[in-house]
Amino acid sequence: MGLAIGLVGLPNVGKSTTFNALTKAQNAEAANYPFCTIEPNKAVVPVPDKRLSALAKIVNPERIQYSTLDFVDIAGLVKGASQGEGLGNKFLSNIRETEVILQIVRCFDDENIVHNEGSIDPLRDVEIIEGELILADIEVLSNRIDRLKKQAKADKSAKAVLEIAEELLEFLGDGNLARNFDKTESDEYAQLVNEVRFLTDKEIMYGANTDEDGLLEDNEYVLALKKHAEANNCELIKLCAKVEEELIGLDDEEAQEFLTDMGVEESGLEQIIHKGFEKLGLMSYFTAGVKEVRAWTIKQNSTAPRAAAVIHNDFEKGFIRAEVIAYEDFVEFGGEAKAKEAGKMRLEGKEYIVQDGDIMHFRFNV
Repeated sequence: MGLAIGLVGLPNVGKSTTFNALTKAQNAEAANYPFCTIEPNKAVVPVPDKRLSALAKIVNPERIQYSTLDFVDIAGLVKGASQGEGLGNKFLSNIRETEVILQIVRCFDDENIVHNEGSIDPLRDVEIIEGELILADIEVLSNRIDRLKKQAKADKSAKAVLEIAEELLEFLGDGNLARNFDKTESDEYAQLVNEVRFLTDKEIMYGANTDEDGLLEDNEYVLALKKHAEANNCELIKLCAKVEEELIGLDDEEAQEFLTDMGVEESGLEQIIHKGFEKLGLMSYFTAGVKEVRAWTIKQNSTAPRAAAVIHNDFEKGFIRAEVIAYEDFVEFGGEAKAKEAGKMRLEGKEYIVQDGDIMHFRFNV
């Protein structure tokens, strides 16, 4: 699945409804009972970027191409998932293949929508999900420790990794997430992560699914979840899955008017997409021509040749230099020609670190 964001949550918290709204298509069956989502639904979602519209007004291209994100809707977890309850092992393996976890948590009351646990309690829901992820990590780590003990008899480096592994096992056993372990910067921990890929080492975002009133003012459920997110250095984004569903089918102007009338600046899902892009360590640079204005997705801190490679591998192999105009300069001077006249076009070499929003043209020879 690569650089994907996995949507997880207990049954009936609005996860599949959120996924439907996120993809603007009814790809995930939403039903009022557990396990309506069994196979993980996958979707490629465009990353909203108003800068592309501004560039298009100047260049007037035939089309606009946005950066994209992969989202995976993973079936609802329940207690005992780490022991295989509720198809748990399959779900946990699907989570393992994603890079960021978006945990949808129900933060509203509605007697017409059943909750798997019989009541609304965001912190309990989070504890159930993260508890299962921790138990899954404990199991794989315990197996790794057994192998390390054998290796450590003849290998000093394995002994050092074993020491960290045993500390981490105790840390996880106390109900903590691996991402909060105080030795995550050590080489030994990095080696463990490369071998094991801990579920609780992943970036976590909490999607607080509220009712319409909860969007404007934090209710008690949101406040409790926000406190938990801050304690674990995680992102929290409020959304109302019902509202997001209503936005499906509206054009951009109508959707913005709808949100403005509600007193909301940006939809929760747009915030999720933007934050997810950031959490995955991604950014965009642009090409702007009459055929298309396009955002190209690259890892943050990429060099110019690596950035060129996302267009075509030959661009990296035969890279000579890049013509670069900062987005702000391109817009201020009304396009490439005038920006160049104003001395705002730069020639950059192989060591140049591409900046978010750079407008680039590559010169290469193969």
